Amino acid sequence: MTDTLQRKPVSQVANSDCFTEESLSKLKEIMYEMRAEAGNHLFWEGDAADKLYFLKRGQVKITKASDEGKSFILYVYNTGDLFGQVDPFQNSVHSFNAEVTENSIIGVIQQKDLEVLLWQHGDLAVEFMKWMGLMHRMTQTKFRDLMMFGKPGALCSTLIRLCNTYGKNHGSEIVITKKLTNSELADMIGATRESVNRMLGDLKRANIIAMENNYIVVKDLPYLRDICQCENCPVDMCRI
Repeated sequence: MTDTLQRKPVSQVANSDCFTEESLSKLKEIMYEMRAEAGNHLFWEGDAADKLYFLKRGQVKITKASDEGKSFILYVYNTGDLFGQVDPFQNSVHSFNAEVTENSIIGVIQQKDLEVLLWQHGDLAVEFMKWMGLMHRMTQTKFRDLMMFGKPGALCSTLIRLCNTYGKNHGSEIVITKKLTNSELADMIGATRESVNRMLGDLKRANIIAMENNYIVVKDLPYLRDICQCENCPVDMCRI
């Protein structure tokens, strides 16, 4: 295995797959394009929530900050994903922060333009409801893993989601082609870096995972599924 692995294309399921090509084309017609550099924020918690964002290229992570300053990574969005918070209430504000982690090209949809489009096209409105339902289910399953199975279960669930999002088969093993620090994994499950170090060490000693060239290699996926009592959710839901 070499470092060229990171540059190979990874098959990902975008949440915009909820829409037909025709509906997605309608959404793209009302977008305006913006470019954002890594390190910038699209919005902060408390900003007005009156836009949706379509990631044409790049990566954005959605985070929540605690009163103690701890950051929790709720989502990581990749090319083809639609995200944002549009509520049917006036003066709605964002509950999370959106940080650009790679130089990105983003299509922005204004809420007022979206509302007109949904009024005009009932089939698009139905697909939009399916997308909203998918996003809610993704959030529910993540919090379920955190609350019901503790930090080890949340870590195993996160590794499964990483396999579905960035995994490539390598014989009987799955290589997670995105390099992540233990601090980033800790932020994904609301744990400390030290506890993630210890849990990963336990998984390595049990021959469940391995590290090769700083990539996580999952050697025993069924074990991870047993720990978090995997419900075999669809891949479009079980993603990071």
